[in-house]
Amino acid sequence: MSASTAILTARSLEDEEMFHGTKPGWIEVICGVMFSGKTEELIRRTRRAVIAKKSVKAFKSHLDDRYDGIRTITTHDGTCVDAIPINSPLEIMEAVAPDTQVVTVDEAQFLERGIVDVATSLAGRGVRVIVAGTDSDFRGEPFGAMPELMAVAEVVDKLHAICVKCGDPACRNQRLIDGKPAPYDSPIIMIGGTESYEARCRHCHQVPRKNEHQTKLL
Repeated sequence: MSASTAILTARSLEDEEMFHGTKPGWIEVICGVMFSGKTEELIRRTRRAVIAKKSVKAFKSHLDDRYDGIRTITTHDGTCVDAIPINSPLEIMEAVAPDTQVVTVDEAQFLERGIVDVATSLAGRGVRVIVAGTDSDFRGEPFGAMPELMAVAEVVDKLHAICVKCGDPACRNQRLIDGKPAPYDSPIIMIGGTESYEARCRHCHQVPRKNEHQTKLL
C-alpha cells in the first residue's frame, strides 16, 4: 500500500465514523469562536451518521432560539437539522433510547456542568457523543462546561473564524453594544448573531473594564 493510499484509507475511516478504537463509545468536541463553522460541522457529522443508518438523537440548549427556532440546530447560513431543546443535561438521559448510537449536542456552553457527566456516561454505554460549543465567552475566558468537556473527550477539533478587523485567524468573540465593544462586567450570556458579535483575533479583541479609561488618563 502506498503512502497516499494509506492516508486515504485513514481519512475514509475518520470520515465514516470518527473511529477511535475497537470498542464503541467516545466523546468528540467541536469548539471555537462564533462564525467558525462549529454548527455546520456538527450537522455534517449528524447527517453522515443518519446516512450510515445509525440511531441518532440531536439536542440543543433551549436558550438558542435564533433562526428557525428552538427545535432545530441551524447554521448562520440556514442549514439545519431537527433537534430536541433541553433546559438540563438530565433531559438528554431521559430522551435517549437503549438503541441510540449517536447523540449530538449543540450550544453546550449554555448547559450546566452536568453535561460532562451525561456525555461521559453515554460514552461508557457505547454511544458516540458529539458536542459543539463556544469554548470562550465574550471576555475571552473559559465558557461553562466546555473546558471540562474538552478535557474528557477523545477528540477535540478547535475551529477558527476570520478576524473582521485584520483578516488573521479569529479566536475571540467580540460582543458589541450599539456598535461598541461590550464592557467586561456585561452579562456572560447574551444570545445574538452578526448584529451583536464579531469574530476577532487576540490582538483586535477589546473588552474595556470599568476603570480602564480613567487609568489611561493618569
